[in-house]
Amino acid sequence: MSTEVVDSEILAHVERFWAGRKPQSPIYQFLLSDISLTSASKGLVRARLQLTENHVNSHGGIHGVVSACLVDWMGGLAIASYDLRGKTGVSTDIHISYASSARKGDWIEVEGKTNRVGGTMAYTTTTIYKVVDDKPGPVVAAGSHTKFLKI
Repeated sequence: MSTEVVDSEILAHVERFWAGRKPQSPIYQFLLSDISLTSASKGLVRARLQLTENHVNSHGGIHGVVSACLVDWMGGLAIASYDLRGKTGVSTDIHISYASSARKGDWIEVEGKTNRVGGTMAYTTTTIYKVVDDKPGPVVAAGSHTKFLKI
């Protein structure tokens, strides 16, 4: 992780974008109601979430569906941050690799980046870290997300 870069205009746009989407999605309301956006710059967004009982599986670790939701959600925010757009397309592909876990009470940091935003397609990557000593620590999961932009 490098030095934090925050663009206040982009962060404000991403916060408005999220505020407009959240009420329209019961799953986002259920899983991501307490997530906090921490930074944004062109094509890069970070957020933090403390895991609750709603986020863990029967073994007590972060549920795979939560990781998938985060990759989907963050991909859209990264695209919105790229050029202040108000529409971020529809998913065509999501891939997730699970590397470790996090438990109820743990904080995670979610980082989304645009790899390419073109005229019809956008490609993003998201990394979910377990927060250790208030810094991103071990990777919990990493995912790629492709979106079709012409909707």
